[in-house]
Amino acid sequence: MKPLDLQVNGYAGTDFNRDGLTADALHHACTCLREDGCAQILATFITDTIENLVGRIETLMRLREHDPLAKEVIAGIHVEGPFINSEKGYVGAHPPHCVKPANIDDSKRLLDAGKGLVKLVTLAPENDPGFATTSFLVSEKVTVSAGHCNPSFEVLKESTEHGLSMFTHVGNGCPMQMHRHDNIVQRALALRDKLWLCFIPDGVHVPFLALRNYLKVAGLERCIFVTDAISAARLGPGKYTLAGWDILIGDDLVARSPDGSHFVGSTVTIPRILAHGKADLGLTDVELAQLLDSQPRQAIHWA
Repeated sequence: MKPLDLQVNGYAGTDFNRDGLTADALHHACTCLREDGCAQILATFITDTIENLVGRIETLMRLREHDPLAKEVIAGIHVEGPFINSEKGYVGAHPPHCVKPANIDDSKRLLDAGKGLVKLVTLAPENDPGFATTSFLVSEKVTVSAGHCNPSFEVLKESTEHGLSMFTHVGNGCPMQMHRHDNIVQRALALRDKLWLCFIPDGVHVPFLALRNYLKVAGLERCIFVTDAISAARLGPGKYTLAGWDILIGDDLVARSPDGSHFVGSTVTIPRILAHGKADLGLTDVELAQLLDSQPRQAIHWA
């Protein structure tokens, strides 16, 4: 198994979402990812101003170019935002003042900064007028995923007709309290034949009881596991950052916002996912390889 993690914001003390990323910090993160059995990642950048996102992506690209290990480990870039839903609960840890409508001009700037390595973009379908940005990104061979969003079922389905093919961390990026039936989780599950459904399998973002149900409903062949790891991953309790957030990780290893109202990424690692997958989800080695390796590659057209 050679896991490809589609959502890594940082690792082992390194935050990809901060200004001033250094060569040593990037190399350290890649070394630790490999030690923990992660073959490749999509380095993930969350909502900020377009200028800041472009600058951080360009910095990562420059450092990656001179580091053979980073070239191997960082297989691409995932841009999560800023074209998401700014409503409280759906926006999650993303700064709402930086959220903006999806548009092709800003998308081109982000793709240019990534020099062909932007492989995945998460956006809110209801924040993409006429689905024009989704269509453009798909034409550029970028996988487009719904996330931090609350489209109606009709809008979500129509977005798939314009190329949307994934849903980012199902069960998260939404309010703790929602309508018990008419909610975004149900809409995503209803389109399992059209969408890859990504989950953070740490038992916290989605309790294992619920995750077992989701996997049964969706079918393993439509699911993907991601870590959504932040700089605190692998390090244990303490104070960390993600894109300007001050995060306190407690003994339970859960990353929460300063007011405790929502999660801020994850500290889960591939070894922990493998352990939970067997002990708490009853998955086999073959099934875990499917969720962590072959299907992520299919989803971004690498298989």
